[in-house]
Amino acid sequence: MSITFKKELDDLVLQLLKNLMEYELDPNVNLVMIKANGKAFSAGGDLLSILGLITAGHWSLTAKYYYKWLTLLHLNITYKKPLVNIVNGFAIGGGATMSTFATFRIVTENTIFSLPEIAIGLIPNVGAGYILSRLPGYFGEFLGLTGARIDGADMIACGLATHFVPSKDLALLESELEEITGSSNTLNNSKVNETINKYALTPSLKQDSPLKK
Repeated sequence: MSITFKKELDDLVLQLLKNLMEYELDPNVNLVMIKANGKAFSAGGDLLSILGLITAGHWSLTAKYYYKWLTLLHLNITYKKPLVNIVNGFAIGGGATMSTFATFRIVTENTIFSLPEIAIGLIPNVGAGYILSRLPGYFGEFLGLTGARIDGADMIACGLATHFVPSKDLALLESELEEITGSSNTLNNSKVNETINKYALTPSLKQDSPLKK
């Protein structure tokens, strides 16, 4: 069960690596956008798969999987072209970390972010230590030790996301990004940021926000 699921995860990571490396070198590609094909950017299925591998004693498979994940994250954070992540739903586990490794990290009122590894005896990994250690105060430790869920407003306030765009405006934003991508051979981060800011809002933290507490 776990090994089969692990192969599916491997295939996903390898496909992302392959595509991103090809797009980075392709002169016809000016911008890369990563988003979910559904309600969840990441549903956290990798956590249970990894736990199953570890329990079964497949340490080498686990180590190789993490190596690929870290390679993917390194590529994301050093990407030479504008990279846009859109998280309009759940971002849990390894994919949650990946959602924060991009030049532009867009969230909405539907975004739910969580690193719940602690609940099954693991710890946040594949880059989580990097992002959590850079959050204000002890908020990173809090998220890592509790697996608490935070929303898009929290992510903006603590720096995990760069822009908050209402979900109803995402289609318009994507359309405009595609338009400026096709009209420029030298698209830069400044132009992308300017375009996203047309649709971005400054959200208010909820009264029960973990960050406010």
